[in-house]
Amino acid sequence: MHKSLWAKSAAVVYVVWGLLHLQAAFLVYRLGASLESGMVQGRMLQHAWNLLFASVAAIGVAVTLNWRNARSGYWINTVLVSLVDLGFVFFLLVPGLVPMWPGLLGPVTWVVALVLSTVAYMSASDDHLKPAIA
Repeated sequence: MHKSLWAKSAAVVYVVWGLLHLQAAFLVYRLGASLESGMVQGRMLQHAWNLLFASVAAIGVAVTLNWRNARSGYWINTVLVSLVDLGFVFFLLVPGLVPMWPGLLGPVTWVVALVLSTVAYMSASDDHLKPAIA
């Protein structure tokens, strides 16, 4: 596969991850809105907000930086998406609070994007890794 195709493929998968998590944000919002007013409802709505903006950020980084195989895009989405999905895996998936399917869809998408972007990052020469602001 051509070097730039690795980066573009990673960007597409990160966008898919972001779209999945936009849907998750909406579902968490609906769940939170159905709860009785109080701390639990507030925390659920806050979580929906955090998922919404993490998704938007991941999509934005994917289409502007990962697409060009920018070093900063690699690190931003690696950290952001990993932190979001690791929390889901540790606190919801592993304890069995959500079913494995479709629960594994987000983490599998994350791992595929991470592998593709790592291959792109590692196969690029140093002069090819563009700075965030060119």
